[in-house]
Amino acid sequence: MINFLLRSSVYFLLIFFFACEAKSPEKKPNVILILTDDQGYGDLGIHGNTAINTPVLDQLGRESARFDRFYVSPLCAPTRASILTGRYHLRTGTISVSNGLEVMDASEYTLAELFKANGFSTGMFGKWHNGQHYPNHPLAQGFDEFTGFLAGHWSNYFDTQLEKDKKTQKVEGYLPDILTDEAIAFIEKNQSKPFFTYLPYNTPHSPHQVPDKYFDPYKKQGLSNELAAIHGMVSNIDSNIGRLLAKVKEMGLEENTLIIFLTDNGPNGNRYNADMKGIKGSVHEGRVRVPSFWKWPEKISPGLRKVSGAHIDILPTLVELLGLEFVEKKKLDGVSLAPTLRGEVQEINRAIYSQVAFPQQEITAEPGAIRKDSMLLVLLKEGVELYDLKNDPNQTQNLAESQPEITADLKADYRTWWEDVSSDINLDRPIPISNEAPQILLAGYEATFSGGIKFYEGHGWAQDWLTNWKNPDDRISWNLDVINPGNYDVILEYSASKEQIGSELILQQSGEEITFEIREAYEGKLIPSPDRIPRKEAPEKTWKQIPIGKIDLKMGKTRLDLFAKNISPEGVGELYSLRLIPSKD
Repeated sequence: MINFLLRSSVYFLLIFFFACEAKSPEKKPNVILILTDDQGYGDLGIHGNTAINTPVLDQLGRESARFDRFYVSPLCAPTRASILTGRYHLRTGTISVSNGLEVMDASEYTLAELFKANGFSTGMFGKWHNGQHYPNHPLAQGFDEFTGFLAGHWSNYFDTQLEKDKKTQKVEGYLPDILTDEAIAFIEKNQSKPFFTYLPYNTPHSPHQVPDKYFDPYKKQGLSNELAAIHGMVSNIDSNIGRLLAKVKEMGLEENTLIIFLTDNGPNGNRYNADMKGIKGSVHEGRVRVPSFWKWPEKISPGLRKVSGAHIDILPTLVELLGLEFVEKKKLDGVSLAPTLRGEVQEINRAIYSQVAFPQQEITAEPGAIRKDSMLLVLLKEGVELYDLKNDPNQTQNLAESQPEITADLKADYRTWWEDVSSDINLDRPIPISNEAPQILLAGYEATFSGGIKFYEGHGWAQDWLTNWKNPDDRISWNLDVINPGNYDVILEYSASKEQIGSELILQQSGEEITFEIREAYEGKLIPSPDRIPRKEAPEKTWKQIPIGKIDLKMGKTRLDLFAKNISPEGVGELYSLRLIPSKD
């Protein structure tokens, strides 16, 4: 009788155990989203480039669902905003790539916020390019961890400085290697729970810097320094992704991890691109058609998908594919491609739109494009072009005159879209001032200025600075939107020769002034930069920082004006930034 009772007890315990096991929910899948910078569709061996060595990405492509046609925006920041939100970039506040036009509205609901709300750990490692101030910062947009840089590009890829844990830190090594190390460390730390890892590499965007290990093999093939550097940077990406995938497999996470790979736009120069028309900055196929690989073993079967997808589709696709809880707070433009990825027949009746705007130019509907069925209409300031991509994928025959009805219909469709997405464009882009940040960088390249002052490099891209400051009428201004009012310590970041010291400077805001004098000479040094070809961007330089006083910032919009008097004939010197630090007293 006792044995019977014991056997019965064990039997019922086993039933209870297996019942509990059956009811326990499956671990949510992990997601790794890899984005490269200025890598074109043709910068892969799997797409017909016989001169480039990308074995890892080629294998990833063969093991993935690959979209034959997948579209992004013509420039970096707009693509990133659309990936993060599922919305056309113009709706998000991101219009272009600099001068504040790259900033995504803080009210946008991002992929990181979506994953975090669904219980995922979220980490980002690389180039953000959607606003460098709180609340536009990645740590305020859903990411738990961030290591990388915030602006559009970085001036040095070796032994540079990155932001990590809200602080600028010196790092040693080659930047893409460091970003991969950080992503792997994040995955190792979070392997027991679901994670979302966003890895937006900085390469092969210029400056053209790459270790000899990757550069030399291409030079031995007889390639130019530019092409050898670009191919070398892509091969380095390939190697780093190989390290990442190997670590995921080693940790036993491969079966439950979705890997997504794509690039942010077409190639940043004329090189092999599958004979497509257009490069970075245009709205033709070569600028906006990019690789798109989706690998999830046992869940997504490999193979080519003929349905056209776009960056705006990533968020809604992940919502359906992973079964995420999602409340649509703002209108999504993308559609879910989950049925296509699962191998089901999916009919998608929609157009895909492109538009490009450049900093310091008028924001207009052109250049723009609309892709519908197999037809592509390109709208340029000088006229329109119509192409049948099914029969003429290389865009060799303009059908605009021979097909006037199709041209007119597509043009009207594009105009309707443009009126919709551009209706809320706001070019008033003050810098938000929030005490969430340890310090707020008011960079010279974010300022407006008058008189003889100019940018050192000329474009005012990230890390450029102001020079030729020689006249009392010269003025430098920053428009601010103070979110957290209060006292802020002000730091001046400058370079000045012995002949330029002694100038009296005034920082003015709403009737309040700080008057100070530059007494210490400091001639900043240009940091050696191992460029393979002459660069377009400003170089990296050392700067002197000095405290100049405190300023009381009231809630709301205001402006800081910086000007000088008693200027020496040699001028004031060069200015990189002001830095505001929330006062502790």
